[in-house]
Amino acid sequence: MYIKHWGAIALCFALASSLMSCELPDQFRLPPIFTDRDRAADRQEDSDPPTGTFADLEQSIFEQINQYRAERGLPSLILNAEISEQARLHSEGMATSRNLSHDGFDQRAEVISQSIPFRSAAENVAFNRGFADPGTQAVTGWIDSSGHRENIEGNFDLTGIGVAQNAQGEYYFTQLFVLRR
Repeated sequence: MYIKHWGAIALCFALASSLMSCELPDQFRLPPIFTDRDRAADRQEDSDPPTGTFADLEQSIFEQINQYRAERGLPSLILNAEISEQARLHSEGMATSRNLSHDGFDQRAEVISQSIPFRSAAENVAFNRGFADPGTQAVTGWIDSSGHRENIEGNFDLTGIGVAQNAQGEYYFTQLFVLRR
């Protein structure tokens, strides 16, 4: 049986010193993915929410990213509530519009810079539907993508993570990375 999974991950990052608008190259716009799911434990109806809350998903993503960094000898990131709020607002906007994008990255960075002076910032976004563990699916997609992995492994010390879901059961993820001054 084939279960249809829509997946896309996009990447763009800008240095705070020269914030610019991000345009997504075509290679970061992935087509729909069709996945054969043989194991019943992996099956989930699109309308069924995962166990836990969005805060649980955000925490799980944070822990997975730091575990990945630790395995490579990189320092852990610090989860920041202000940065997470910006990530969450972006994920909510994408979920509402059903549009995976980096639109407004400059504005998110500007809001963050008002309370956290920083040298650089980056952003990973993802979208998926129908997975038993959508957060792990997003992290796996980011790690499997060289550009997203570059952000995950980058010289950053703070992060913020936001997750949202729309009525169609689609999950949208935003992870912001910041290097303080």
